[in-house]
Amino acid sequence: MIYTLTLNPAIDQLLFVKRDVKKRQANRIIRSEWDCGGKGLHVSGVLSQFSIKNEALGIVGSQNRAQLYGILSEKQIAHDFLVQQGERTRTSFVIISEESSGSIMMPESGFAISDANKIALLEQIRQKVTQEDMVVIAGSPPPEFTLADFETLLQTVKATGCFLACDLSGEYLRLAVKLGVDFLKPNEHEIQEILVEESATLTENMRELAKNIRYLVVSLGQHGSYCAHEGKVYRVIAPPVTEKSDTGAGDCFVGAFIAGISEHLPLPEILKRATGCSASKVMHADSSTFSLVEAEILKEQVTIIEVEEM
Repeated sequence: MIYTLTLNPAIDQLLFVKRDVKKRQANRIIRSEWDCGGKGLHVSGVLSQFSIKNEALGIVGSQNRAQLYGILSEKQIAHDFLVQQGERTRTSFVIISEESSGSIMMPESGFAISDANKIALLEQIRQKVTQEDMVVIAGSPPPEFTLADFETLLQTVKATGCFLACDLSGEYLRLAVKLGVDFLKPNEHEIQEILVEESATLTENMRELAKNIRYLVVSLGQHGSYCAHEGKVYRVIAPPVTEKSDTGAGDCFVGAFIAGISEHLPLPEILKRATGCSASKVMHADSSTFSLVEAEILKEQVTIIEVEEM
């Protein structure tokens, strides 16, 4: 089983406008749609599209859980959320222009998780997760979820002996590196937080970091990625596509990558598939849509080169 953990899930309200938003004028909304938000939920959505059994975990608010559950049902995302009474799962407002690429995201902060639910989450992990499973922890924690809380969470997951994948930033990313996880995906800016030696090249740093991280991917956005595994570093060049929105592209990559590992595919095939899925996502306006058909075509346009250090 693959479990995804989203500590601060969201309901995305997608607001489509004709042109880019401008101040001091009415920016009329053409239509509005709803989607699930939060990196872990996006990863679950990708896994479900690949027909890989998975379950989304996390904490949701009682006030609007029916709406979120309805969205998840449409996307065929199985879940077993803890519920915090009297709270509302945050809304993330996403403004999308139909005439230009990119989007504007305005997420709410979310609610603070109660001590009781923090304890319940740890117990849920101990009860559910086994050594044969995979756990994906993605996205930033909610307010008042401390670094100590997060360390306890990571240690609890690691104690099960499962494959642990993380998509984090800031101090949470640094903690994941310190504790050693099986998969990590910082972007080209986040990698600066965890460099081993600033005077060394990116790939030299990746080789060093990969001694404690089985799969280390550094995302370069539209330019592809680097991947370090078993002492080797690969440069992955993404196919050119027409960008509509890059929101969620990284989550799509992670979901497809984890799917490939669970299916025991060769690493080059995993990288091509994940890059193809991410490129497909960029071509769609919302936060989670991608096409398996498009991804299959795009993956054949991905170039992978093994990097040799000088």
